[in-house]
Amino acid sequence: MDKSVRQYIISPPALRDLQDIIDGLSGNRLEAGEQFLNQFEAWCQRLRRFPTIGKPYDGLSVGLRGVILDKYILFYRLNDEVVEIVRVVDGRRDLISLFNAN
Repeated sequence: MDKSVRQYIISPPALRDLQDIIDGLSGNRLEAGEQFLNQFEAWCQRLRRFPTIGKPYDGLSVGLRGVILDKYILFYRLNDEVVEIVRVVDGRRDLISLFNAN
């Protein structure tokens, strides 16, 4: 395997976030949920190749990075050879409280 390509994992909180987002979007129309998942997967693949592409969010948590996905922020960390998707949250949320609670 190419050492410049990392694996990615999705944390349990991020999986719950994704389920909530998909449930909300699919309530309006199924295609919206599918489109979001496709965009999410595309970002995960980009992060495998270019893991430092995201904006640093060290003010929320040391080592935290994020990329914008529609109105959401996909938060992740780099751990050894892995990109860990930490949370996927609405960018309008109180992010400081969210990360201080964890």
